[in-house]
Amino acid sequence: MAKGANIGLTALSEDAGAVIVSLSWSSASGDGDADVSVLLLDGSGKVRGDTDFYFYNHPAADDGSVQLLGKVPTENGSEDRISLDLTAIPSDVVTIVVAASQYGGARFGDLDDLRMAVTDRSGEALLGFSITDATVETAFIFGELYRRNDEWKFRAVGQGYETGLTGLATDFGITVVEDDESDEAAESDESDESDDADTSTEADTGAEAGTSTGTGGRPALAPQAPPADSGAVALPAQATSSSDRVADGPTPPGGKPEPARRRGTRTAKKKVTLPKATKKSLAENDSWKPARLFPVPSYKSDREREVRATSVLLSVMAEVPEFGRRLTAGFGAPSGRMQTFTEVSLPHGDTPKRPDGVIRVERAGKLWTALVETKTNGNPLKSEQVQNYMDIAARRGYEAVITLSNDVALEGSPLVDVKTDGRRKHKVSLWHLSWAEVAHQAQLLIRHEGVGNAAHAWLLQELLHYLQHENSGCHGFQNMGPSWVPVRNGIDSETLCQGDPRAVEVVESWERLIRQVCLRLGGELGQKALPVQRAKRGTDPKSRRTELADRLCEEGKLAAELRVDGAQSILAITADLRTGKIRTSIDVPAPEGAYPLSVAKRLLRVLDEAPADLHVETLVEGRSGTRGTLERLRPEPGDLLPKDGAAITGFRLSLFKGMGGSRGGTESGFIRSIDEAVDRFYASVVAHVGQFEQRRTSRGRTAADASGAR
Repeated sequence: MAKGANIGLTALSEDAGAVIVSLSWSSASGDGDADVSVLLLDGSGKVRGDTDFYFYNHPAADDGSVQLLGKVPTENGSEDRISLDLTAIPSDVVTIVVAASQYGGARFGDLDDLRMAVTDRSGEALLGFSITDATVETAFIFGELYRRNDEWKFRAVGQGYETGLTGLATDFGITVVEDDESDEAAESDESDESDDADTSTEADTGAEAGTSTGTGGRPALAPQAPPADSGAVALPAQATSSSDRVADGPTPPGGKPEPARRRGTRTAKKKVTLPKATKKSLAENDSWKPARLFPVPSYKSDREREVRATSVLLSVMAEVPEFGRRLTAGFGAPSGRMQTFTEVSLPHGDTPKRPDGVIRVERAGKLWTALVETKTNGNPLKSEQVQNYMDIAARRGYEAVITLSNDVALEGSPLVDVKTDGRRKHKVSLWHLSWAEVAHQAQLLIRHEGVGNAAHAWLLQELLHYLQHENSGCHGFQNMGPSWVPVRNGIDSETLCQGDPRAVEVVESWERLIRQVCLRLGGELGQKALPVQRAKRGTDPKSRRTELADRLCEEGKLAAELRVDGAQSILAITADLRTGKIRTSIDVPAPEGAYPLSVAKRLLRVLDEAPADLHVETLVEGRSGTRGTLERLRPEPGDLLPKDGAAITGFRLSLFKGMGGSRGGTESGFIRSIDEAVDRFYASVVAHVGQFEQRRTSRGRTAADASGAR
C-alpha cells in the first residue's frame, strides 16, 4: 500500500473479525529495536481513559480485544505482533492507532525495512505497508484501523515524531511523566566523575542510582485526567532522555495545571505473581515431598505421557484465562469463553481419528475450534497424522490445527509435510508450539506480569513444576540430531567438506537451540530475548543456512547472538567444535570524555563479583587492545590501558567453558553445556554490567542536555 491509502478489511477477507498486526524492521548491525504501542481513540481523537493505551507495561485488555503478543523470531530477524479482536472493541472506539517508538537516542532512520503487515486469524496476509522515508524520527504511527459505516478499514499513515513517544502520546491525550530518579542518577554520575578525576579516591557513589531503571531509558507514561477510583498497579517510574520530557503537561479540564513531577497513574487491575522468596517448608527433612496437583509418575509408555501432558495443559488453559488467551491469540482465536477436551473421536473415512485435544472458544455466538496433536519425550510429529487432522478440520469447518512437541519451529524448515486443498473455500491454519514456549509463557505470567488471582497463580506454578519434571517429557528441544556426531568427527579429522547436507542439519539444530535458550532466559528475566539476525529482509532462510553451514565446515564454529529486551549490549555465543570450548561474551562501550584509568577502575568495581577467570579485552579503533583475566587485572587496572595511548572504544568481556560431547541434554551433553554457559555468564557478568552501561547512558544524556542548553 502507498502512504495515505486506505482499504476496507471485508474487501480483503470474509473473516476480518480478528486480525494480527505485525511491525518489523531490520538492522545490519543487529542493534536496532523499538517498542510497539496501541491507542484506542473515541470520536474526538483522544483516548477515553487510562486503559486505552497499550504498551510494554500494559500489554493486554481485560476483555482480550487488544493483546501485545511481543516479538517473535522470523527468517530476517524478528517482528512485533499485536492481536486485535475487532468484534470485541467497544462501540465508542472509532480508531485504533498502531505505533512504535525508540529510546536512548536511537532513530528510525537507523533501521531498515520498516514495515507493517496485517493478516487474518488463519495467518493469511491481507495487506502490507512499508515506510521508506524515515530519518531522525524517534516515534512512528505505522497505520490505523478505523470504523466507517459499521466496517473496519485500514489507513497507511507513516507519520513520524522527532519528540519520541512523548510527542506521539501527547497528541492523543497522554501525559509523559518525568522521573526524579533519572535526574538523581545523572547527578550521581556527575559527582562520580569528579571523584574519578582524583584517582587516589575511588568511591563508587553512583552504583545504587545506576540500578534505578531497568528498561533502557523508556519513558513513564500516564493518561490525562485518570479516574479517581482507578484501582490498579501504577506504572513504574522510568528514565527518559531530556529530549523526550515534557516540563508541564497540558492543562486538564478545570483549569488547574498538572504538577511538573508526579508518578504514573494506574492502568490495570492488580495482578498476582509468585512471591520472590519461597515460604519456609514445614517438612522435617528433604525426603518429604510436597503434594502436587499434577504428579509425574514413571510412565510405562510415551502414549501415557502424551495423554497426561495434553490433559494437564489444556485444563490449565481453560481455567486461567490469561494463559489460555496468551497461547492462542497469535493463532487467531477470539477473546471469549474457552473450553478444552481430550481424546475426542472424529469420523474420518472408515476409521475415526482421535486428536490428543480440542480447544473451543465462544464469542458472540460464534465458535473457534482447533485440533491439538501432542508429542513428548523428543518424539517427532508425523506428517500423516497431522494431514488427517487438517483434512478433518477442513471438512468440519474448524479454524486451526495446533501441533505441540519438543521441537522448535524454524522458517523454511517445516516440522511436517502437509498439503492443503486449494479448492476448499474454508481455510485451516497449521500452527506449532514448543513445550519451551508453553513454559516461557507460564513463567512470564506467574513471575513477572501476574494473573487475576492467587488460585490461578498456583495453577500455573503446578503446571510449570510438571513441565520441568524429568519424567514429564516436556523439556523442550533436547537433541542436536543424527548429524551432530558425524559433523563433529568430520571437523576433528578435517574431512568435513563444504556442501555437506549434514552441516546444514546441524546449523538448523543450532538455531532451534538458540531460540530455546532465548525462551528460557526471557522467562527467567521477564523480558523478551530474541536471536539477533543481521540478514537483509527477503533473504532466503535455506540459502542463509547453507552459507552458515559452509562457514561451519571451514572454521569449525557455531555462532549466535541474542538480545534481551531493554538491554544495550548483545550477548554473543560461540561453540568452537575444534577446541571443544564455548565462549560467551558481550562488548561494552566506553563512556566518552572520561579518564581512561577511571573508566577501567569503574568497570572492575562493577565486576567485583564476576568470576576470576573472566577475560577482559580492551577495544580500540580498528584493532584489539590489551587483555587479561580479572584475577590478574584487579590489582593493576592500569594494565587495561593501551601502551600507545590509543583511545578506548569499549571492552569485550568473555567467559569460556568446556563443551559437552553428546548430542542430547544429559549432564555431559552439548545442549546442557550451552544452557549452563549462558546462565553463568548472564548471572555473574551481564546482570552487573548493566550498572556500567546505565551510568554511561546517564552521562551521555547529561552531555546532550548541556549542548542543548547552549
